[in-house]
Amino acid sequence: MDIQFNGVTKRYMSGSSAPALENVFLKIKKGEFVYLIGETGSGKSTLLRCITCEVIPTNGYLTVGGMQLRRMNSVALALYRREIGVVFQDFQLLPKLTVFENAAFVLETMGYSSEHIKPRVADVLKQVGLWTHRNMYPNQISGGAQQRLAIARAIVNEPSLIIADEPTGNLDDHTAKQIMELIFDINSRGTTVLMATHNANLVNSYKHRVIEMQQGHVVRDEYNGCYEAASSASASAGQKMEVSANG
Repeated sequence: MDIQFNGVTKRYMSGSSAPALENVFLKIKKGEFVYLIGETGSGKSTLLRCITCEVIPTNGYLTVGGMQLRRMNSVALALYRREIGVVFQDFQLLPKLTVFENAAFVLETMGYSSEHIKPRVADVLKQVGLWTHRNMYPNQISGGAQQRLAIARAIVNEPSLIIADEPTGNLDDHTAKQIMELIFDINSRGTTVLMATHNANLVNSYKHRVIEMQQGHVVRDEYNGCYEAASSASASAGQKMEVSANG
């Protein structure tokens, strides 16, 4: 799915002097992988929540997959949300369901038959390396396995767009790299991925398009970018050299 923000502004309070998003223009092509970075409060979460329709823009237009989100009725919205998979930092798994049942739950709520669900869930659990854990419960598997299960749940209905909100935030570096490789594999199959992250090491190691936000504005949009803009990194290096020389 492609994503296009056209002058999107979001104010949570009428008359507020600091909108969460202000006059955002942004286009993401179908099949792209994009990092969304910025400090806490920069507008990242609001931008993602606009795409998932948890937040409605105050002004401007947001189009995803050719659909103008503000004009969708409840039926169209339900169908649209089937095209989006969301991966959270805190996993949000159902503790009383097994690994298999957690992955199957999404399809069950959509009304699919067991004849469709069983083979599809089996395929996805094998893809994320959890088939041998299928009868275990979330508290019986590692944090990395729980995140892989969260990803399995997000892709089980074969969405066109993955929204990943800090998917490696609670993981060690080795496990985070495994999760990233899994997400890249999903992206390589044509799924658009928009990933919010504070992990500079991952952004710098696996270079893709970087969109940086500050105070509700897009301040940088760079292909094959690093976590820090080149000018900021140079300035930082210069300051360190000056301190060293004066020390």
